[in-house]
Amino acid sequence: MDGSLERELHNGTDARGQVPVGTDLIEWYYERGFTDGLPVVPPTPEKVAAVVAALGGEAQFEECRVAPRWGLLTREVMAINMVMAGCRPDYAPVVRAAMQAITDRAFNLNGVQATTHVAAPLVIVNGPLAAEIGMNGGCNAFGSGNRANATIGRAIRLMMLNVGGGWPAELDKCTLGNPAKYSYCVCENEAQSPFAPYHVEMGYAPSDSTVFAMAAEAPHSVTDHQCNDPEGILDTMCSAMSTIASNNAVLGGHCAVVLGLEHANDIARAGWTRSDIRHYLWMHSGNAFRKISRDHRYGKVYNRNLPKWVKRDPDSRIPIVPSPDNIHVFVMGGEAGRFSLFIPGWGHMNTPVLKGIGTDAAAAGPVCIDGTCAL
Repeated sequence: MDGSLERELHNGTDARGQVPVGTDLIEWYYERGFTDGLPVVPPTPEKVAAVVAALGGEAQFEECRVAPRWGLLTREVMAINMVMAGCRPDYAPVVRAAMQAITDRAFNLNGVQATTHVAAPLVIVNGPLAAEIGMNGGCNAFGSGNRANATIGRAIRLMMLNVGGGWPAELDKCTLGNPAKYSYCVCENEAQSPFAPYHVEMGYAPSDSTVFAMAAEAPHSVTDHQCNDPEGILDTMCSAMSTIASNNAVLGGHCAVVLGLEHANDIARAGWTRSDIRHYLWMHSGNAFRKISRDHRYGKVYNRNLPKWVKRDPDSRIPIVPSPDNIHVFVMGGEAGRFSLFIPGWGHMNTPVLKGIGTDAAAAGPVCIDGTCAL
């Protein structure tokens, strides 16, 4: 739909190359299947040109191809989808970096688009640019009410649909779906976090801006109004992580932990670092092999996805992910409320990608935990 998208959205169908006067544009785009199910903003030539300019000009410049249809994403097509999603031109660097991250070979967008699982690309923005464009990492960060969060995430989804062809029941085979498949984009609350930002921990400078992309389920609430020490708070998080119902339990991979401000501040006051948090969660989450194997109730099935170094004894512990480095810790949320989040990943089929935004930051990435990024 990439080539036809440009022609139809700009030209319409009449002999003059214009949409007929009086056309209900909202319905016109619905009829052509260019939406995610919600009304879109008509991509006028003026609005599209402004976004193309923000992307650096050269409307036909090829940014990437989008699986599973492998449609060609030019700057013009990216701009059209951004306008339809409601993006401002100054969101363009974030959208471009996000698309480059999820189309990196390590991310495996082809699998994410076609899986029966509920996974959707989670995009988390770090660095000064998030504040400059007005993103929300504070109160209700994963919810409604912020234009940048909502429309950047929506633009990513529209390109996955219109360029990648990931339409439900056609190439998208997701059994049940997930509200995050409309929009799943937030930023870290760096201004109030007691820890260094995530991208700084990963080797970027504080002045750099980045996008982190991971195939993930929707957030799972972690409530703890009782504990005020690191062990107690993180034990509660471990209980949320230690479920056999997520792909992580049987397929490893990566997961994300979002600490609310109250929990994060309590942990930081005790002198704990992000590394301490990751290692504690890895050491104390997981399940006994007998729980994963259901005590061989259905026969002895050797799970080839489990790490080779894990014992298959009934009481041996099966970690949720292979390494503490596979747990990605962020700080978000408002000032009140002792809530955090656990975000399961899709399993070993996806490797998160951390991509720098802009010339200097991009030169340092993308960064993949297992080193498989296609540079």
